[in-house]
Amino acid sequence: MEVTDSGGVVLTAYHSYAAAASRLPGKAEPDFAGPSRSPLRKSLPRCQRISRMLSSESLRPPVYSRSNSQASVDSTSMEDFWCEVENIKESTEDRPDEQNLLEVKPRDEGELEAEWLQDVGLSTLISGSEEDDGEALLSTLTRTQAAAVQKIYNIYTQTMRKKNKHTVRDVRDIFGINDTSPMFEAIPVSPVTTNGIQLPVQKPVWEMRSSNNHLEYEFDKDNQLVKEELSFDVSFSESMTVIPKHREWHKNQRLKKDESSLPNFTIRKSRLGLTAIGDLSPDDMKKICYFSLIELTAFYDALGIELKRNRTERIKGRENGLFGVPLAVLLENDQKKVPGIKVPLIFQKLLLKLEETGLETEGILRVPGSASRVKSLHQEIETKFDEDAFDWDQVRNNDAAGLLKMFIRELPSPLFTMEYLPAFISLVEKISQVKLQLQALQLLILLLPDASRDAVKALLQFLKKVVANEKKNKMTLWNVSMIIAPNLFIYKGKRANQEEMLAAATTAHVVRLLIKYQDILWTVPTFLISQVRKMNEATINNTKRQLMFDKGVRRLLRRKTMERERPEKTESDIPEGVIRVHAPSHSKVSMAIQLNSQTKAKDILARFHCENSHTSSEKMKMQTQRLHEIGGNIGQHCLDPDAYMLDVYRANPQAEWVIKPKIS
Repeated sequence: MEVTDSGGVVLTAYHSYAAAASRLPGKAEPDFAGPSRSPLRKSLPRCQRISRMLSSESLRPPVYSRSNSQASVDSTSMEDFWCEVENIKESTEDRPDEQNLLEVKPRDEGELEAEWLQDVGLSTLISGSEEDDGEALLSTLTRTQAAAVQKIYNIYTQTMRKKNKHTVRDVRDIFGINDTSPMFEAIPVSPVTTNGIQLPVQKPVWEMRSSNNHLEYEFDKDNQLVKEELSFDVSFSESMTVIPKHREWHKNQRLKKDESSLPNFTIRKSRLGLTAIGDLSPDDMKKICYFSLIELTAFYDALGIELKRNRTERIKGRENGLFGVPLAVLLENDQKKVPGIKVPLIFQKLLLKLEETGLETEGILRVPGSASRVKSLHQEIETKFDEDAFDWDQVRNNDAAGLLKMFIRELPSPLFTMEYLPAFISLVEKISQVKLQLQALQLLILLLPDASRDAVKALLQFLKKVVANEKKNKMTLWNVSMIIAPNLFIYKGKRANQEEMLAAATTAHVVRLLIKYQDILWTVPTFLISQVRKMNEATINNTKRQLMFDKGVRRLLRRKTMERERPEKTESDIPEGVIRVHAPSHSKVSMAIQLNSQTKAKDILARFHCENSHTSSEKMKMQTQRLHEIGGNIGQHCLDPDAYMLDVYRANPQAEWVIKPKIS
């Protein structure tokens, strides 16, 4: 594919001369020049080079054709994207080159598979040791997930044999199969929910109306998109047993910029309620990451897509300062001042500044601030922020937006991590249905490091507020996505221009999905929590079996059993279906509650509220409290107020129930 050099920017779209001239800012046309020109466009003269390039390129046919996997945008130009790219380039031209660039390392046969096995907690398959966690994890996999693990491990073993590095266990020794190169074909199975109830088999229903290769969705009589219900009870990959060939991505597929083209989704709440990412303990979230990567791989396999991952060189980055410092280092430094925070203070302050004064500013994020002022403010912040001596009132809104985007761009590693950038791109380029894109995106969010995920969440919450003020700031969801995309997905490297310019519309669509569906994306699917429970149970059972071989431990257990059987032990007298709830921070610290099929977590909170609401301080305290499930087959789980407690109790009868502040 031949690509000409157009001033350092590779273009993925071309427009007619008239259209480009009339749309792009900064194009000097006699009919439109004059004092009546919009003030928004006065700050965009740096886009003139883009205008000239588009105009000159449009005089002749494009020198290359779009790849079949690339998306395009109907009835719109990408001018906002290209102007933002030009702003980024000009703002970095006079800055010294970074010494430590984040480069994509070439794929080494077998190493990516080994890293994958380590990332999903199955390093035991490589080392050959018999660790309980690996065995427990394997025992919880669905059929499609097991097939994905088997496929990766089979590639790894075959590669290692070719290299003759060391002896590796045969895939048949682990999965108990006869063929070393199996091809799994998922078939309908009866999924089991977390409460052990067998669900009926439901064949997947694929309905997509295709007209001129455009996606269409069902509309109601008022021409509004009908809400589609999402269920998190069954594995995404397991529910996709058959995918018709007509669902493949068409080469002329277009992405519509109108927000109404995106379907609306509602989440079907199970009786166990919904779980947000922050509602689980760090140890349980680590296991959620294991299953998320396995599930994402199985999901992509079911769609016939290769889950591509980058191998990156780990860079140290700056250890002091604010800009260009890894998020983890910033957090570590800030947590010494403000314990418990999850987003760096400088990032919080930039977002807060824009929320307080910039949400109604016309063209916020799109209209660049003064390059010289932004540079000066950047230097001043670096020296005065830690001493709380920086005067934020002097910062204009457009300059604050420029500082925010600069902070994101200068992170040593992208917010979405270098490793999974290809997966974010392919979910749009290779998957045509928004629902499936959303499922893949949800799994990718779960794979992000905690610091990156928390920063992304804070950013998306701010961008949602920007879009909510569209009538005043003139920034639509598509506009915001166009501007933010190059800041999030342009990374430092020799081929950054080519890689990112070719994916312009794709990255913008990813940002659009992130902003619109952010409330859904931070929900942990129920089936993943169910797998964590099963893994924990398997680990406990394996530990018990090992302990039984120790005579001393057996004697200790026998003595403990006798103590539990003593009549003064009242806890054992609690009948089934009755839980004892503890509230250590309240005047009434404990209460036994009889559960029925309709008892919800919020009902238990309300009962404690009645018992303890004697003072105003108690009332305020109860408003911030949540019921937690602790121990048993889960580390710690902050329950949804709408969770049905009898179902949660049956899923984890050995748990303790404690009322305390929500995990934050």
